Amino acid sequence: MRNGSIPGAHGRVRPLTLLGDPVLREPCHAVTGFGPELARLVEDMFATMYAAQGVGLAANQVGESLRVFVYDCPDDEEVRHLGHVVNPRLVEADGVVVRGPEGCLSLPGLEAGTERYDHAVVEGVTVTGEPVTVHGTGFFARCLQHEFDHLEGRVYADHLTGWRRRRLMRQAARASWHGGAGSA
Repeated sequence: MRNGSIPGAHGRVRPLTLLGDPVLREPCHAVTGFGPELARLVEDMFATMYAAQGVGLAANQVGESLRVFVYDCPDDEEVRHLGHVVNPRLVEADGVVVRGPEGCLSLPGLEAGTERYDHAVVEGVTVTGEPVTVHGTGFFARCLQHEFDHLEGRVYADHLTGWRRRRLMRQAARASWHGGAGSA
């Protein structure tokens, strides 16, 4: 991204990959090419995330099985965190486990109380290959864990058990966007 530019301003909005699509269930591939295609993907991901009014988006949510995610997410003190991570590693997820409402652009209109740690650290690189470390607390820590899960082939429903999981799966099956293919 160019200095001073708004992320996504030069991107195009891509269709979202929805629950049931196999790309959401497979671990994503490491990025090896750091050229204009990767920069374009990140711009498109920001544009798509903003259009869908999300706070984070993983590449497989736009059909690209690559280890990349973008975010524009507040923490619990309303501090804005904006950026992207290529080939991220979740190096810390600790602290207090908090159950909070969690949704996903790949399960539009649904949410469930999901347990996540209130602290997370992700390491990776930028689109230009520069090392980056992202520290998150509160809601932003939840976002980092959520996006990292996507790159591992998981969705937030995988953290649910019992009635919470059953209720979410019933809601997903009845949703207008659900094609009936696969399950969480």
